[in-house]
This record gives sequence, structure tokens and C-alpha cells, in this order.
Amino acid sequence: MEFGAVEFRALGTSAVVLVTEPGRVRAAERTVRARLDALDLACSRFRADSELSRLRAGVATRISPLLAEALAVALRAAGVTGGLVDPTVGTAVRELGYDRDFATMAKDDPRPFLPRPAPGWHRVLLDVRTGEVVVPRGVEIDLGATAKAMAADGAAQAVAREAGCGALVNLGGDIGVAGPPPPGGWQIAVADDHALARREPQTTVSIRSGGLATSSTTVRSWTRAGRRVHHIVDPRTGESPEPCWRTVSVAAGSCVDANIATTASILLGRDAPAWLGERRLPARLVRVTGEVVELGGWPRATDEKAA
Repeated sequence: MEFGAVEFRALGTSAVVLVTEPGRVRAAERTVRARLDALDLACSRFRADSELSRLRAGVATRISPLLAEALAVALRAAGVTGGLVDPTVGTAVRELGYDRDFATMAKDDPRPFLPRPAPGWHRVLLDVRTGEVVVPRGVEIDLGATAKAMAADGAAQAVAREAGCGALVNLGGDIGVAGPPPPGGWQIAVADDHALARREPQTTVSIRSGGLATSSTTVRSWTRAGRRVHHIVDPRTGESPEPCWRTVSVAAGSCVDANIATTASILLGRDAPAWLGERRLPARLVRVTGEVVELGGWPRATDEKAA
């Protein structure tokens, strides 16, 4: 089957948009770009002019519906993981050196650093009804992972609704799909590095709805004070956990839910398979040694070419 496809840079990563009606791909691109631009302006911690960066600490602040939605998603992620995926890790992530777009970061920083455990997501008071939030003084919010997954879900749904066809949006390995899928489902290549997945796939899966996410400790990593660290931070310690899994991929009812599960699994280490199994989530985990663990009915692809 022929797809309309376009790829561009957004949110510090690659964005891929596929539609089942090739003639509607440019309209789909405009829709996705507009949504991602709005998300960046609302939620980026790397932009001084973002709404998130301009929040007044310690006082109730009226925020946009988009930022309120992103905060609500992040707080729900914290709740369902018992605080493992915590948006108040902003200071900890910055102390590790991830204080700007990854492409411009120093990848070998010899300076010592002080681990900063997260203050805790319970301290952020969000009233969705009034659109107000209180972020305590000294608390920095990082919406990076869940906001990107939320954007993949929302953008795919918007494209499917506006174009009247099947849509897939891939934001750096966070994939949302909506609308009628192609025959055989969406064929998705999976690898440690999403940028190499189509060229060097480690496996290919097929999904028809919902979303799929992959978290990896190998791609967004750097050296700080002589040790290797990565972008997934344990809120309990303020540090990158010692890697147990090189890559975790999960399929779920939405990209947000898949992303929450992959991030939690990296932090859970050896306990991740049991945690995923309790939730009956299809998953593929790759140990740092290369051993692969699949569970929960991890989807298999047909013989069609992967997207």
C-alpha cells in the first residue's frame, strides 16, 4: 500500500507523519507542525519564553488548556507508577547536564554534580476545572517524555479527523495511530535508536490502534564527572539508574500509556517484567547484554514493509 509520508525536525527529535491517503500528506504535515509548535511554546523547559518557564513559583497561576492537559497527563503518570515517572525531576535532569536541546549539549562534562532527588509530584497543585496550577518554589517541572507522547496521540487523532483517513505520527520513537489502519495494520520497525529503525530494524511489529513507545538508555546518554549517564532520571535518587535494560518497547491503548510503561520499566530494572505482566502490557525488553525478553503478547508483524 502506498502512503503519504513526510519527515521533519521538531521538539529536538525527528517527526514522521504517515497517512493512508497520499494526497492529504501536506495538510497532515501542517496540522502536526502547528500542534508541535504550540506544544513547544507551552511546555518546553529549554525556552525562556515558554509558558512552563514563565510560571510564577509559589502562587496560583492561570495556564492555557494545553499546558493544563500536559501537566494533568504528567501527574497521572506519576500516580499510576507510584511516583516513578515524576515531572518534578527538572532540577535533577538539569544537574546531570541535560539543560538544553540534546543536540547542543556537552557530551563529556567533567564537572562534579550533586544528585537532586525529586521534590515529589504531590507538591504540584493542578485544578483542571479552573485552569490554575501552583508549582512550589524550588520545584522544576520536566514534561519532556509524557508531553511528547501526548503530542503523538493528539496529532494522529487530529490528522485522522481532519483528513478522514488513517494516520501515524512518530515523534522520536513515541508513536500514535488513529483512523482506519492500512491492511495488516501499521508495520513499525523497532530498534535501540529510532533514527536507525527503518534501516536497521531489530524487529518489526504490527499495530492497528493505540500507540507504541520505546525508551532507550543508549541514545540520549553522555558522560558526567567520569560516569555514563542518560536522560531517564530516578526521582528517588536524582540520578540515572544503573542500566538493566538497554531498550524497552511497549504497545498500549495510547502512546501516553506506552511511554509511561517504558519509562517506568527502565527505572524498575529487574522488576520490570513482573510489573508489565501484572498490567498485561505487550512489551519487548532488551538487556544490556543483548538478551531479549518478550511478554504480554508482544505483537508480530506481517510480511509487509515496515513504516
